[in-house]
Amino acid sequence: MLLFVGLGNPGRDYAKNRHNIGFMAIDRIARDYSAPPLRQKHQGLASEALIGGERVLLLEPQTYMNESGRSVSEAARFLKIPVNNVVVFHDELDLPPGKVRVKTGGGSAGHNGLKSITAHLGPDYRRVRLGIGHPGDKALVTHYVLGDFAKSEAGWLDELMHVVAANAPLLAKGEDDGFQTKIFKDMSAAGF
Repeated sequence: MLLFVGLGNPGRDYAKNRHNIGFMAIDRIARDYSAPPLRQKHQGLASEALIGGERVLLLEPQTYMNESGRSVSEAARFLKIPVNNVVVFHDELDLPPGKVRVKTGGGSAGHNGLKSITAHLGPDYRRVRLGIGHPGDKALVTHYVLGDFAKSEAGWLDELMHVVAANAPLLAKGEDDGFQTKIFKDMSAAGF
């Protein structure tokens, strides 16, 4: 079994924030793989889907970003999911909008959700870094990530969510490099 975690903040006020792109990815995967509605479990909203022939728990922690590790570690421990089967989808300032990189382990690069997960699980989980771009000035970062995506970003954002979900079986099978390559090709073919 795998654990796919989307990072974000709970509540309608945050739903369209750049910081919530992880929740958006999980919502799209849940929809595209006919998962039952997300329900309260493990200090988050959870559901299960069959993706690429693998059972996957989909989780959106409801502990706020800074405490995401509480929810993730509870689910992983309860279901006995090893840390290398935990895949975290999160916003990435250091990548241009619509770009994706996958890596295992590493630091948090100042991302408080990753800091929390690392504090609870260690650093060796898999990360799907979803590019949101950078505002250009470090002083503007908090306002930027907690701001909603602009209407002009809807095209690439919708396409990215589509291709992430469509290629999720590669992640479920542990083919992280293949997933990253396919996302690049699909986004390029769509003109992004």
